[in-house]
Amino acid sequence: QAEIAAALDYQDRPGLSAVERFMKHYFLVAKDVGDLTRIFCSDLEEQQAKASPTFGQVVWSKLYKRQRKIPGSLEFVSDSGRIALAEPDVFKKDPVAIIRFFYVAVINDLEFHPDALKVVTRSLSLINAELRENEEANRLFLSILTSRNDPALYLRRMNEAGVLGRFIPEFGRIVAMMQFNMYHHFTVDEHLIRAVAVLSEIDNAGGESELHPLAARLIQSVEDRAVLYVAVLLHDIAKGRKEDHSIAGARVARKLCPRFGMTAKQTEQVAWLIEYHLLMSMTSQTRDLNDRKTVVDFVDKVQSLERLNLLLILTVCDIRAVGPDVWNGWKGQLLRTLYYETEILLSGGFSAVSRKARTEHAIERLEDSLTGWEDAERRKYANLQYQNYLLTVPLEDQVRHARFIREADKSRQLFSTMVRTNAFHDITEITLLAPDHPRLLSIIAGACAATGANIADAQIFTTTDGRALDTILLNRAFDDDADELRRANTIGKLIEDLLSGRKHLNQLIAARQRERRSVRPFSVPTHVSVSNKLSNIFTVIEIECLDRTGLLADVTQTLSELSLDIQTARITTFGEKVIDSFYVTDLVGAKITSESRQAAIVERMKAVLEEKGDDYRRGMPPGMLLPAEIGTQARRVDAKDGREK
Repeated sequence: QAEIAAALDYQDRPGLSAVERFMKHYFLVAKDVGDLTRIFCSDLEEQQAKASPTFGQVVWSKLYKRQRKIPGSLEFVSDSGRIALAEPDVFKKDPVAIIRFFYVAVINDLEFHPDALKVVTRSLSLINAELRENEEANRLFLSILTSRNDPALYLRRMNEAGVLGRFIPEFGRIVAMMQFNMYHHFTVDEHLIRAVAVLSEIDNAGGESELHPLAARLIQSVEDRAVLYVAVLLHDIAKGRKEDHSIAGARVARKLCPRFGMTAKQTEQVAWLIEYHLLMSMTSQTRDLNDRKTVVDFVDKVQSLERLNLLLILTVCDIRAVGPDVWNGWKGQLLRTLYYETEILLSGGFSAVSRKARTEHAIERLEDSLTGWEDAERRKYANLQYQNYLLTVPLEDQVRHARFIREADKSRQLFSTMVRTNAFHDITEITLLAPDHPRLLSIIAGACAATGANIADAQIFTTTDGRALDTILLNRAFDDDADELRRANTIGKLIEDLLSGRKHLNQLIAARQRERRSVRPFSVPTHVSVSNKLSNIFTVIEIECLDRTGLLADVTQTLSELSLDIQTARITTFGEKVIDSFYVTDLVGAKITSESRQAAIVERMKAVLEEKGDDYRRGMPPGMLLPAEIGTQARRVDAKDGREK
C-alpha cells in the first residue's frame, strides 16, 4: 500500500499520511463498486422472478408480491417485503421523506427495493443545510439510531446510499477513512457502525450476556439511551484531523447534539464521553489497578456513577468494534476490576481500616483457609508474603500459592512452575517460584517470546524468605483447555530449563525472530517517560514503540542493568504498537527522584527500543549471576557446612 501510494504521488496532509489518503480513495471507489453491484444484482433478481415464474411462484406472487400499503405512510409501499416509493417524485415534494424512508423501513423491519435506492442516490442534492436543521428530520434520525430493531443495518444502508455522510457532513469526512496500522481492521465509518451494532446487541440482551455480563446489567439502568447511542456513533468522528480526535470529537458533539434535539445536559454528557472515550481502556490496560493512586486519579476524572456506567459500556463497544480478534476476556476482566474499584470510591464506600489492620486480618483468613495443615505450617506459609500481596491477591489464589510453595519445598525444587487456564478471561496463568533475581522477569519474557506466547500482564511478588513468586498471564492460543494446558506446561518447562542453564535464551530468540512476520512498513515514534506522579510508591516507566520478538526480554533486562527493581508490569499491544508500563523502585525500594538518573534511564531505554537491544550478557556488572548460577552457588555453600537449606 505504501509503495503504491508513493508511485501514484500521494502526499501527506495534516492528520492523514500519503498511504491513508491513497487507501481512502481506494475504499471510496470500492464502495461505489459494491453499492452498484448490490443494486444491480437486486434488480436482476427482481427481473428474473418476474420473467420465469413457476406455479408456486405465481401463487406466492399473488399472495405476497403485490404492493401493499404500509400502515401510517402514504409515501411508501411494501413490495415483496421491501420498501418502495408510492410515487417517483416523493423526495422532490418533501426532502424530509429521504430520512423518513429509512425510519419507516426500520420500524416495519423492511429491506430496500433497488429502484427506491436508485432514487435515493439520485436525490442526495436535496439534503442541504435546511434539511439538516429540520426538526422532524433530526427526530426521525435519532429514532433510527436508537431503534431496538438492528439500527446498525439501517445506518449502514444510509451510509451506502450516501445519505449519512450528507445528513451529517462530519460523518462524511470519515467515510472510507482507513488507519494505516495492524490494530484497526475497518475504516472509521464502518468501525462506528459496528460499535452501534455491539451496543444494540448488549441493549437487547435483557441484562444477560455471557460475553459482557457487567455491561448488559448496567445498560438496564441507563436512563437516557439516546446519550449512549449518539456517543457511540460519534466517538471517532474527528479522526484524521491535526488535533487530538477525542477533543475535536467533543467539539463536534456540542455542535451536532442540539441539532438532534438533545438538551444541554445530554449534549454535555455526550461531549464528555467522546472526550474521555479512551480513558477507561487505557487506564485498565496500562496502569496497575492494585495501586490506589491509579483508581483515585481515574475517579477524579469520572466523578459520577452515571458517567462511569456510560463510559464502561462505550469502552466495551469501542474495543469490540475494532476487529474480530481484538476483544478478549482478559480485557473484559481488567475493565470490570477498574469499574468495581472506582464504584467503591464514587459510592462513598472507602474503608477507614488501616492497611496494617487489613494485613493482619488477611493473614488470619489465610491461616484459617489452610485446612488440614499443622499449626506451625499454617503460620509459616501465611507469613511468607508481604503486605502488598496479602491486600491485592484474592484469598483463593493465596491458598493455591501456599500449597504450591509447600509442594515445591517438600520436593526441594529450586525452580518450580504451576499452570492454570481461564477460558472466560481468555487467559492462561503460569506461576513461577524461584530465587529472586533482577533478571528473572527478563528470562521469563524471553521464554514466552521464544514460544510465540503473548504476555497480557505480569504480577511480581517477593516472599519474606527471598524468593520470587511471579505470575505471568498469557493470552490463550487454543480454545480447548487440554491443548492450552499442554502449551502452557511447555512454556513453564522452558522457563525452568533457562533458569537452570539447560537452554540458552539467545539461541531461542534468534530462531523465533527468523519466523516473525515483518512490521517494517509501519512506523511508531519511540517514546519513553519516567513519572513519579502516577503512583505514591513506585516510579512508573512507560515505553511506546514498534513491536518485535523479544522486546519485553530486552526491556526488562535493561531495567535490571540500570539497577531498577520491577514491582509490577502492564503489557499492552495494539497491533504493531507496544505501550508497556513498569512500576519500579531502586534496589533499596525507593522512587527514582534524581533528574539526571531519570534522563539516563530515558536515554538508555530509547537506545534499546530504537535498535535491537543489548546482547543478553553485554553490560552485565562484574560478578552478577544468573538465577541458575545463584542456585549452583547456594548448593556449594550447603555442601561446605554440611547442611541442606
